[in-house]
Amino acid sequence: MKITLIVVGKLKERFLIEGVAEYLKRLRKFATVEVREISEQRTVEEEGHKLLSLVPQNSWLCVLDVAGASLTSEDFAKKIAALALDGISNLAFVIGGAFGLSDELRRAADFRLSLSQMTFTHQLARLILAEQIYRAFKINRNEPYHW
Repeated sequence: MKITLIVVGKLKERFLIEGVAEYLKRLRKFATVEVREISEQRTVEEEGHKLLSLVPQNSWLCVLDVAGASLTSEDFAKKIAALALDGISNLAFVIGGAFGLSDELRRAADFRLSLSQMTFTHQLARLILAEQIYRAFKINRNEPYHW
């Protein structure tokens, strides 16, 4: 499986850099993972267009959206397993910037996911998403990590 994280902004805080790096390292056992970063743009529309241009062709696209579906870790793992069973091997996850997502990006998404009803910085959302993707693979393989 190939996973692409497409995100706005670079990680700045050491704890976030180290945390994301750790989960990406752990994920290598299960998938090829690539991070594509863009800088913040002048408008949400410009940002959305640029983010969308970085989505690999033939990828299942999930955008993180406060108005998206809220899943348990187990349900998220089931969704990833179902995609794999359907022969979908390229997953792309988009984390927008501070001002959210463009309508174009929302319309292009195959799935809109909400990490929480709480608000997180997009940098922290990257850490949480990386951890949840890793957790999903552990759940799907019945390996110790998730209790």
